[in-house]
Amino acid sequence: MSFSGKYQLESQENFESFMKAIGLPDELIQKGKDIKSISEIEEDGDNFKVTVTTGSKVLVNTFKIGEEAELETLTGEKAKAVVQRDGNKLTVSLKGILSVTELVDGNTIVNTMTLGSIVYKRTSKLM
Repeated sequence: MSFSGKYQLESQENFESFMKAIGLPDELIQKGKDIKSISEIEEDGDNFKVTVTTGSKVLVNTFKIGEEAELETLTGEKAKAVVQRDGNKLTVSLKGILSVTELVDGNTIVNTMTLGSIVYKRTSKLM
């Protein structure tokens, strides 16, 4: 299955506690909690481009599976990491956060980010 497509956030769990834990200011957390972000994934073999648009904020990361890439975090920091693929799952550890993006079926992606004991889960549907 291909990850390629445009997905709109349908539901999320633990948004506020996770964003507080990574140091996002309360004002941005309140602004962002009800925005239905759009994730666009372009997959070309092992090359990926992921664009996440949340209101006026756009986060773009490009990477090749298994190779080190500079990725931007939710707080805007840049860090080097290696994205791994295991079937329909993409996994990366970035600044202490384990992120797993799973293509559940042809229409749904579930992204789980874990920091310590806080698990932030986002479910998005193909548009």
